[in-house]
Amino acid sequence: MNSKEFPQTETNLEMASTLTRRTFMGGVLAASAMGTEAAGAPAADQARPPEITRKFKLGLVGCGSRGHWITGFFRRHGGFEFHAVADYFQEAADRTGNELGVDKARRFSGLSGYKRVIESGVEALVIEDVPYFYPEQAKAAVEAGCHVYMAKPIAVDVPGCLTIGALAKQATQKKRCFLVDYQLPTQPANIEVANRVRNGALGRPGQVLSYGFGGGLADPPKGPTPDSRLLGRAWYSDIVFGGDVVLFYDIHIIDGVIWVMGKKPVSACGRSRICRPNPHGDRTDCAEMVFEFDDGTLWTHVVHALNDNPDMPSLSASLYGTEATAHIEYGGKVFVRGGAKHYVGQIGSIYDDGVVRNVAEFYRNLTEGHFDNPTAQRAVDGTLTGILGREAAARRRYLTMEELVRENRKMEADLTGFRG
Repeated sequence: MNSKEFPQTETNLEMASTLTRRTFMGGVLAASAMGTEAAGAPAADQARPPEITRKFKLGLVGCGSRGHWITGFFRRHGGFEFHAVADYFQEAADRTGNELGVDKARRFSGLSGYKRVIESGVEALVIEDVPYFYPEQAKAAVEAGCHVYMAKPIAVDVPGCLTIGALAKQATQKKRCFLVDYQLPTQPANIEVANRVRNGALGRPGQVLSYGFGGGLADPPKGPTPDSRLLGRAWYSDIVFGGDVVLFYDIHIIDGVIWVMGKKPVSACGRSRICRPNPHGDRTDCAEMVFEFDDGTLWTHVVHALNDNPDMPSLSASLYGTEATAHIEYGGKVFVRGGAKHYVGQIGSIYDDGVVRNVAEFYRNLTEGHFDNPTAQRAVDGTLTGILGREAAARRRYLTMEELVRENRKMEADLTGFRG
C-alpha cells in the first residue's frame, strides 16, 4: 500500500520527487520557518548522537513518499536496521527494499503484506500507510509482541481511535513501545510556550483560533481498478481512507492545541463544503468548526485546502486569555505576549528535526524500558477531536464528544477488487 502520498512506482518517481509530504507541508511553511531553534536549545541534527547499544530489526509498512523518506532517519540514527518492507504495490516495496538492502524474499505487497512483515521476525513495526488501515495493522503488531512507531492520523473513525487507545495500553502491559510521530510538541520553543501557558501565562483562558491552510490537493479521477484509490495521493480524496483534511493535514495543529490545553473539547458545531470543480471524492475543501472545552473556552478551527494563495498562516494556533496571548505553530515565531510570562522563540526545521527527536525517543524508550506510551492517548484525543469537528460540520449541528463516542460509527471501505 502506498504510504503517505505516492507509491514509488517507476511511473511516479519523477512526480513523487516534487509532491512528497515534505513538499506539501514544507512548501507552505518555508516562508515563515526562518531562524534557529529556541535560544540555548540545539537543533536536533546538532545534538550529541545517542549511544548505540544494540540494533533493532524494523519492518516498514507503507513505502510511498513519506514511508520511503522516513527510513533515512532510522538509518542515520544507527540503532535500527530494516529487515522487511511491505506496500500495496510491489514496485514501491521493491524500490524501498533495494535502497534499504532488504532481501527480495522479505518485500511484500497487497493488503495483507503487513502480516508477512510481522511474521518475518521484526521487533518493531513502522506504520506509514493509509490511515484507514492503521488500527488493524497496529493490532496485529501489538498482538505479535512488536513495538510500534506510527504516523498520524491514527484512524479515520471512532472505533479505530478506541482500538488504538486499547492497543497502547496492551503494549504498556506487554512492556512494548507505542509511539505516534507528532513533531510540534518536540520543538523547544513550542515547549516553552506550552509550559508558560500551563503555568498561568494567559490568566483565564477565553478563546483559541487555529488554522490548517495546506493549499490545493490532488483529486484524480477514479481509475480503471478499485485499488487506483491507493495510487498517488488519490486516497486524500476519500474520507473513508484518509479521514478528510482535518485529519490527514490539520491534525498536526489540532494535536498541538490539545497538547497545550491538556484536554480534548466536549462539544462542537460547524459547517463544511466542497467547492473545487468536478470533485472526484468526498473530502471537503473548506470548513469552520467551533469547539468548546469543559471550562467554557471556545476554540475555532478553520480548514482550507484550496490552491488560492491563502493569506493566513498554516498549521498555527493562537490562545487568548484575560492577561496574555500565546502562539504556537510549525514554522516561524512563537510567543507568549503580555502578562508576567512574556516569551518569544523562533522555530527552524521542525518537521525534519521533530522526526529526528521522535526516532531518538523511540530508541531511548526501547533501550531504557520506558513503556508508558504517552503520545498514544494524546493521539487518540486529537483524532477524536478532528472526527468530532468533521461530523459536526458535515451534519451542520451541535454534537457532543460523549454523543460521538456513544454512536461509535465505523467507516467501511469497499475493498472489492483489491488484492489481499
